[in-house]
Amino acid sequence: MASSSDHTPHPASEPPDGDAAATPAQSPERRGRVRLRRAAVPAVVAVAGVATLAILTAQGALGVQFAISGMPFTVTASSLDGTGFAQFGGLDNMAEGSPNEGDTGGQVLVVTSVIDDATLTDLCQSVDLGGTNLLIKAGWGKEKVTASNLTTDSTQLTGDAAFRNIEIGNDASTLDKVRTKGPIGVFSQQADTVHIDDLRQTNYATTAAVFRLPGLKLGFSESGCP
Repeated sequence: MASSSDHTPHPASEPPDGDAAATPAQSPERRGRVRLRRAAVPAVVAVAGVATLAILTAQGALGVQFAISGMPFTVTASSLDGTGFAQFGGLDNMAEGSPNEGDTGGQVLVVTSVIDDATLTDLCQSVDLGGTNLLIKAGWGKEKVTASNLTTDSTQLTGDAAFRNIEIGNDASTLDKVRTKGPIGVFSQQADTVHIDDLRQTNYATTAAVFRLPGLKLGFSESGCP
């Protein structure tokens, strides 16, 4: 594309036929069209980005489809067993103007973990509310917690893990061991099954198609999950 200096009028002799019409380089209409084309480039890029996010959300490719509160919560379990497992990077967004933004700009970089069918033993979830904790427990008896299409967005995950038929380094858009795919060009890994003992996560969001919590107990406590 020509630089703006190409559109600066220069003195020129009158055309031989006496036609006083400006040349294309001198035409104000022409200059306006060029500027409009230049302005349209970033607009097209922005629209394409929004459209891509909308498509990914509709396909379930993004871990979270809502604005997060920005308050992390802890999840623990003595064991987790899952069929169909995948992980890939993601970005969660807080509601505009959230008081929890801090210096994050309202965004949190997370690892999205997806399990098609999960069973958890001794599930605990706690949220620090400042001076007290909201505590949720389930699956501490004979019946275990079960979830389908379980998705967690985490900044930290620890435990003793074992995988069957693991693949590391996949493009997240090509995942085929789970029902959810990630964005194209994003590093990911997947496995047929996963087993984790002494699971502990710092999460910003959790979603599930079905979440069964036998023996559910909810209340406030001075301490969070052990």
